[in-house]
Amino acid sequence: MAIWALVTGASEGLGREFATLAAKDGFDVILTARSVDKLQTHAASLRRAYNVAVEVIPADLTDPVAVERVWDQASAGRQIGVLVNNAGLGRNGDLTDAEGWAREADSIAVNVIAATILLKRAAAHMKAQGAGRILNVASVAGFLPGPHMAVYHATKAYLLSLSEAVAEELRGSGVTVTAVCPGPTATQFFASDQAEKATLATRLPLPSAQSVAQAGWQAAAQGRRVKVVGGLNKLLAFLPRLAPRRLMAFFSGIALKRRW
Repeated sequence: MAIWALVTGASEGLGREFATLAAKDGFDVILTARSVDKLQTHAASLRRAYNVAVEVIPADLTDPVAVERVWDQASAGRQIGVLVNNAGLGRNGDLTDAEGWAREADSIAVNVIAATILLKRAAAHMKAQGAGRILNVASVAGFLPGPHMAVYHATKAYLLSLSEAVAEELRGSGVTVTAVCPGPTATQFFASDQAEKATLATRLPLPSAQSVAQAGWQAAAQGRRVKVVGGLNKLLAFLPRLAPRRLMAFFSGIALKRRW
């Protein structure tokens, strides 16, 4: 029986790279995101390059009903061996801003609710099969508070904690859960929020989506529970163990405040 990889947010950036890595490793692939045209284009390229089956399920993951539909369609008659919970949203701006709630609500819906639904469904499905791996794209943001991106940081802290807890629940089952934690990456994430290169955090040279995806994919294949990508990010993930959290929040706020 063919083994499939389900990748969310697969139309661009990290999701596109994860889908490519899955196909390269011989998995048949299911792509989901909102952009139908981009999904279809990438699906065609994967079929040509790797001779694998590729299915496209367009969906808006801010809607929990649509998330359930994605899982039901993806798993119908298929063995899902890999889930990549990559879709994510964020907003740069203060929580007290008059505008912004719609984006923040969508961030919670995608980063928390959709990711949890798919994790829960996939974990049960894979446990019954006795094998599988789940890769959750968290962030170094999950290790520290993030003034001016408060909701985003909080959602990634949730996903990081959830990943580690479920990994322990599944210990010995043949199913692994990995949280990959990159920092800012050269994708359209910040551009979609009109914050690209507008903060100190994004003025630094950014790693490519390809390199970050490769690090996360390899960590999941090895069954690692947490993979922080990049030397500076490893330092940032470790510092909250030593420095007062109030101090970490202060410096995070400096890095994340829009300045240009």
